[in-house]
Amino acid sequence: MLRPTRTLAAAAAALLLATACNSAATSGSGSGDGKAGSVRGVTDDSIKVGGIVSMTTASGYSKKDTDLGAKARFDRANAEGGVGGRKIEYLGAEDDGQDPAKNLAAARKLVQQDKVFAVVPMSSITFSGADFLQKQKVPTFGWGTLPSFCGPTYIYGFGGCMVPSPGGTISQTWPEGLKDVIGGSEGKTVAILATDNDAGTFAIRTYKQSFTSAGYKVTYAKPVVPATSVPSDWSAYTKEILHSDGGKAPDVVVSVMQTPYNIGLFTAIKRTGYKGVLTDPTDYDPGLLAKNATRKALDGVHVLLSFQPFEQDTAEMRQFKEDIRKAAGKDVPLNMHMVTGYMSADLFLAIAEKAGKDLTVASFQEAANGFSDTGTLVGDRAEPRGRTESFGCGALVQLKDGRYVVSSPFECYEPIPFK
Repeated sequence: MLRPTRTLAAAAAALLLATACNSAATSGSGSGDGKAGSVRGVTDDSIKVGGIVSMTTASGYSKKDTDLGAKARFDRANAEGGVGGRKIEYLGAEDDGQDPAKNLAAARKLVQQDKVFAVVPMSSITFSGADFLQKQKVPTFGWGTLPSFCGPTYIYGFGGCMVPSPGGTISQTWPEGLKDVIGGSEGKTVAILATDNDAGTFAIRTYKQSFTSAGYKVTYAKPVVPATSVPSDWSAYTKEILHSDGGKAPDVVVSVMQTPYNIGLFTAIKRTGYKGVLTDPTDYDPGLLAKNATRKALDGVHVLLSFQPFEQDTAEMRQFKEDIRKAAGKDVPLNMHMVTGYMSADLFLAIAEKAGKDLTVASFQEAANGFSDTGTLVGDRAEPRGRTESFGCGALVQLKDGRYVVSSPFECYEPIPFK
């Protein structure tokens, strides 16, 4: 039997451990299920929000403009009076350096130290903080291109779940949009390449099924490129890809990788004299046009978008451009990272507005479970459908002669079941 002093010490240690691991559930920080004043990050006149973004990475790729996009949308919301009489106190985004340990540390800091009500935006190819945020009941919004955005009740993709699990659905925007480019899928072949990590593995599994279901023959689909550094020699990959169709090159090469990888891969493929279609979901960034080498490497590439192209003249796009200009203080080149931050914030605001003045995590979740709207930059949105499937809308743009042109217009397609 423990002596009293040891018993007290053990109890104190257990209490400290519980406090450290679950501070968001204490009355001081507010679990989010209580009344105003006891809700984490919520006061009578403010809602505290912070983000997690890969602003720096080993490859040099940066998503820093995601932060600007979120700020732009929150600025407009505050200028219009806030949400339910409360202004958004946006702390900005933590930089996770695309490091799993830093991602989890950033999530813990935002919840346990900064006491945010929600994490908005979350944009990284690693999301190790997902389980923590889900357990702490922290509404979290980002680009749903990771499995962590598919299924959990407190984690939302601004365009829905882009990497579904069995029982969900797959957006058909990419293969259907490419039909406009190559004149249909009958008799057409596709090779798909991704990085050797969880995101790459899920992407290959998803898009292999997606393209096959749309009538293409997938001749190659592998997540084999090192995720830690960009290869200096792409010959092993290009040789395998360009001989995958019974010794012939496929009609389409699909890269599910980030810009530095795409530059290397597409440059190497073009040097072989390949005349087929090159496509990826990443390289929609007018800033890339500033460098001649980058512009040359990506010229002709068709880029998948899950939102309206900047070249499309709609009321929603005009509003987005105006908000970005105000937040930046000047005209700046637009990119898809800005849309990630902007639309993550937009979905959060729309649900918070529906939750009303009595804002708690419970009321927020209740509002989300019956939420829907139409005519946004990502099409029609609905929850909880977005936990298992994407909102199904998108477009393709092609970098051509130094500028982007729409190669397949923004449209919504019927998703397919994910197996």
